[in-house]
Amino acid sequence: MKNRKSLLSIAVVAAGAVVLAGCGSGDEAEAGAAQASAAPKLAVVATTPEVADFVRAIGGDAVSVTQIIKPNVDPHDFEPTPADIKAIAEAKVVVKNGVGLEEWLDRTVEASGFQGEVVDSSVGVKLREGGHEHEEEHAGEEEAEEHEHDPHIWHDPRNAKIMVGNIEKGLAKADPAGAATFAGNLTAYGKELDQLDADNEAAFAGLPAADRKLVTNHDALGYYIDRYKLEFVGSAIPSLDTSAELSARQLSDLVARIKATKTKAIFTESSLPPKTVEAIAQQAGVKVIGGEDALYGDSLGEPGTPEGTYLGAERHNTEVIIAGLSG
Repeated sequence: MKNRKSLLSIAVVAAGAVVLAGCGSGDEAEAGAAQASAAPKLAVVATTPEVADFVRAIGGDAVSVTQIIKPNVDPHDFEPTPADIKAIAEAKVVVKNGVGLEEWLDRTVEASGFQGEVVDSSVGVKLREGGHEHEEEHAGEEEAEEHEHDPHIWHDPRNAKIMVGNIEKGLAKADPAGAATFAGNLTAYGKELDQLDADNEAAFAGLPAADRKLVTNHDALGYYIDRYKLEFVGSAIPSLDTSAELSARQLSDLVARIKATKTKAIFTESSLPPKTVEAIAQQAGVKVIGGEDALYGDSLGEPGTPEGTYLGAERHNTEVIIAGLSG
């Protein structure tokens, strides 16, 4: 805190010097801008790339975001570093995806001595269980059976709207002075999410139902599949997380289903190795969609690229799936 106050004092003195040196309104405006830019930002730690992108969208220039899980890192197999613990200790807000995705977070928060607000962005989202058959209202409690629920909630833009709403509330609670800014950003970003959803629906409307069959690395796109009425044929890793492996019988059954359903392609994911998918595709006689066209199942693209944002990654997924299943 002393360092922040010192930096702020230096900035204020420097701005005052600019005003004294100048004689026009332009100099005064520049001084005001310098003071505004020197204002301390709300320190926020976000666990996943998706949640971090949401925080940046809602917080804007009023927040400083530390993203724990980097792009193309599997969140199911993540362990925090000492630097992560330090960042959490110094933050005012920690934002998580929830639904058991960050199994490491509770013990890390406790170890850090963090005293701020933990925002669970999943509160209020209707959760699906593995198998696409059940949904229930998630009230935000840490349930004993939570690991059975699908944590990849962001793949339905309607869920993303709930998530950013929770984030807006958390930021406003931690920084009441920024509440109006956060609310305005939420409104603007909500419109972008609505447009994404509408664009996805329109894209799939042109794809015959018989071609809407999906095979991926693991079951990460359940909410997306349900939202846009696709058929989940199977995955190379038969699990919501990435620790499971196909048995020989499961492998042969998946190959048989791909052939029986006339599925046209298997899609790899950016954060997972493609070897198993490639082996299945070879046996089934179908093409593999990967490389630069790999889907963003658990992650986003590199910062600075269109796919480095949630909106860009989801648009990429839709474009790749449509192209792969239309051929």
